Amino acid sequence: MSAEPRSTSLNPASDAARRDVVNVIRALAMDAVQKASSGHPGMPMGMAEIAEVLWRRHLRHNPANPHWADRDRFVVSNGHGSMLLYALLQLSGYDLPVEQLHRFRQMGSKTPGHPEYGVTPGAETTTGPLGQGISNAVGMALAEKLLAAEFNRPGLELFSHHTYVLLGDGCLMEGISHEACSLAGTLGLGKLIVFYDDNGISIDGHVKGWFTDDTPKRFEAYGWHVVPNVDGHDSEAVDRAIVASKAIHDRPSLICCKTVIAKGAPTKAGTHESHGAPLGDKEIAAARAQLGWSYPPFVVPSHVYEAWDAREAGAVAESNWKTKFGKYARAYPAEARELERRLAGELPTDFATWVQLLTARVRDRAQTLATRKASQDVIEALSPGLPELLGGSADLAGSNLTLWSGSRPVTAPRGNYIHFGVREFGMAAVMNGIALHGGFIPYGGTFLTFSDYCRNALRMAALMRIRSIFVFTHDSIGLGEDGPTHQPVEHVASLRLIPNMDVWRPCDTEESVAAWAAALERRDGPTCLIFSRQNLPFQERSAAASADIGRGGYVLIEPDAAPRAVIISTGSEIGLAVEAQRTLAQAGVPVRVVSMAATSVFDRQPQDYRDRVLPQHLPCVAVEAGSPDLWRKYVDKSGVVVGMTTFGESAPAGELFKHFGFTAAHVVEAVKAAVSRAG
Repeated sequence: MSAEPRSTSLNPASDAARRDVVNVIRALAMDAVQKASSGHPGMPMGMAEIAEVLWRRHLRHNPANPHWADRDRFVVSNGHGSMLLYALLQLSGYDLPVEQLHRFRQMGSKTPGHPEYGVTPGAETTTGPLGQGISNAVGMALAEKLLAAEFNRPGLELFSHHTYVLLGDGCLMEGISHEACSLAGTLGLGKLIVFYDDNGISIDGHVKGWFTDDTPKRFEAYGWHVVPNVDGHDSEAVDRAIVASKAIHDRPSLICCKTVIAKGAPTKAGTHESHGAPLGDKEIAAARAQLGWSYPPFVVPSHVYEAWDAREAGAVAESNWKTKFGKYARAYPAEARELERRLAGELPTDFATWVQLLTARVRDRAQTLATRKASQDVIEALSPGLPELLGGSADLAGSNLTLWSGSRPVTAPRGNYIHFGVREFGMAAVMNGIALHGGFIPYGGTFLTFSDYCRNALRMAALMRIRSIFVFTHDSIGLGEDGPTHQPVEHVASLRLIPNMDVWRPCDTEESVAAWAAALERRDGPTCLIFSRQNLPFQERSAAASADIGRGGYVLIEPDAAPRAVIISTGSEIGLAVEAQRTLAQAGVPVRVVSMAATSVFDRQPQDYRDRVLPQHLPCVAVEAGSPDLWRKYVDKSGVVVGMTTFGESAPAGELFKHFGFTAAHVVEAVKAAVSRAG
């Protein structure tokens, strides 16, 4: 299969066979949704011609290897129409037997209600929350462009694939699509081609009552190439629009397709009744008759399978690419090895040594430093050896310190830094797309309070278990005078509640190194790195304590005598814990200090280690300038949580900590009370 459009001929060539090749999509969608008594048949039925033209004439893919590096990416951003994707994958020859269509939306199936990365072979990303898919696709297209700029050589172009997206009115109404598509236009992502399913219907009915944007003009204003008013049911018109869009290399393309939702359903086509509910047996029978589809439910005739089978063409396409890569490896052996490492997601073999040397250096310096600056120092130290590290910031690079001396904007050839602008939500979702594409480890920064804007993309990263690194600074009331609008209170706790999300809140320069190392080494999920605006003192610790930082929680200070209590803390509040521990020691109350930089990492440790760090017989006092509830799992009934249950105030940081009770004296009193209650 070449990069050129595939033949428009069908085999066999009869009109009935031509209809069958398209209508099989409609039939499978109707059947699966009806059997599940749940789902969205309208979108697959309405976009059937668009999908058939794209997949049979243009899409470069290999069903036998859904992870082939130079395959075209296909994203169903309007993920409620997941049966369209599942039908395409099943028909084309992916490892998705028809029995899985029978099990649509059922427990343990490979055909969940919305596409899920890692569940369905060929699903490039998890979609469903509208606008996520198109934003992921922007990241995928950007990754392709950057890898091509870095690795392609004349006559040996290893990266030349397109990213194709289906979306509907819902994706366009979601604010994230404005952020991501605006950025895509600015970056000139010429291999991004998007199909707008302009059917005028959402779950509530006809969208003209609440969505009257001039979408073509909107995208033209973004700098996109726009093909307006394409009849989405005219296969040749769709094909011409794709050919025209593939000829545009300096701008992304939007193909605006006028369609009828649930086309082929006699009474429900063009209505919201087909959007999010089964059509019903009577309507399906009538639709079969109207479409000329005479086959029983889930039955696909052999001539349709033959027309759709992409396995042979896909094998040829990948084989041709492997031949090209072999020539590339002989001509550019170092580059080929580097590319293979990065596509495999492996860090350089000497990465652990770099981290050890950096850790030793920060221990020797023992600097009092804001952890946001400590983070920048880590980036500065590790980035030269990690060309896959692709950074960015939502307009706050001078504050969150995500830039380093070797940063180059992606608008320049072989750039490595993305100026996302004030687009936090778009940034997070684009980062996920970059991670999904492969070849890069993305990180992006903003203030912690603005993680609210990123929230759904953070959740999707955790659900997909991908290596995105989210850098959040200005982590507490310690940011001071900007006031409660910018002072996070509930944010760290809420991020810790996301399954499979690791959240690190380091207390000093050494823990900042460990946090970054853990995020980079982690291959089964995303990480949030939480850093302070204000300077924090370096904490002296033993070699054993240093070795345990990576376990998420560890004993930072052990008293000379048997401890009578434990103070657990993180980030800037570790300094309070240490000061309180010294005061208590002078009063004859020996106390252990535990730094709990990453609760999820600590919770994954063996039970015996956790019991050694937090002995069950000792009362605990947890100290963090944020929501207290999560800490209650570590403190027993005699324990205390020194936290915040209100918003902050606008004042200098020092005054705020005193006002809200984050003082060593308050911690001392809390420990004494806990010891007294424990007897």
